[in-house]
Amino acid sequence: MRLARVDTSDGPVAGEYRDGAVHADDGVHEAAVEDLLAPCEPSALYCVGRNYAATIDSMGYDTPAEPDFFIKPPASVVGPGDPVPYPAFSDEVTYAGELAAVVDERCADLDRADVPGVLRGYTVMNDVDALDQQGRTARKAWDASGPLGPWIETDVDPVDEPVGMTTDVAGERRQEATTELMLFDPHEVVAYLSERFTLEPGDVVAFGSPDNPGLVEPGDEVAITYDGVGTLRNRIT
Repeated sequence: MRLARVDTSDGPVAGEYRDGAVHADDGVHEAAVEDLLAPCEPSALYCVGRNYAATIDSMGYDTPAEPDFFIKPPASVVGPGDPVPYPAFSDEVTYAGELAAVVDERCADLDRADVPGVLRGYTVMNDVDALDQQGRTARKAWDASGPLGPWIETDVDPVDEPVGMTTDVAGERRQEATTELMLFDPHEVVAYLSERFTLEPGDVVAFGSPDNPGLVEPGDEVAITYDGVGTLRNRIT
């Protein structure tokens, strides 16, 4: 099932997305994919870095002994089709195609085996990064730096069945990988974070980008696809 959100005259509504419409409790709302809202409203986005060996090699990082994470604020969230303004304070902006889980219930101190039961499903994230800024907060935690969408897919488990992904920038293939190359799998990451934070419904946990995250320029459309989940498209403006 695809769970999506759309804006209406009465405010945002959520429901199942099928046949070009959001089927909600109050009726059917027609919406193109690019007109959907971000599929959730997180209190925080917990993002894991250095989770693929190829990224570690290409960037010259050390291999972490445990998940290495940072946090993006709610203001970083935009939805599918929304513009991502190129920030005036940076000259080196990059994309990063990531799989992300959405939390479904308040939880803490999870065992790894408990993780599937607390997740609403999976979505796609672009971890946009102002690479020339100092420190992760300055680099990664600015407005519109965390596009999400287009929906939450409930019928996928990348731990049991690895998921392939691609990223295209301005029509050029930039990334191609599979989630089986992660150093720390999604269940392990969510359990690890739950030992440190109480996770709230709608919170997002992103699992890192495979090799070759690269630069974008104003005008570029970034299209990130995770098989069985969906394609997130946003243009850099």
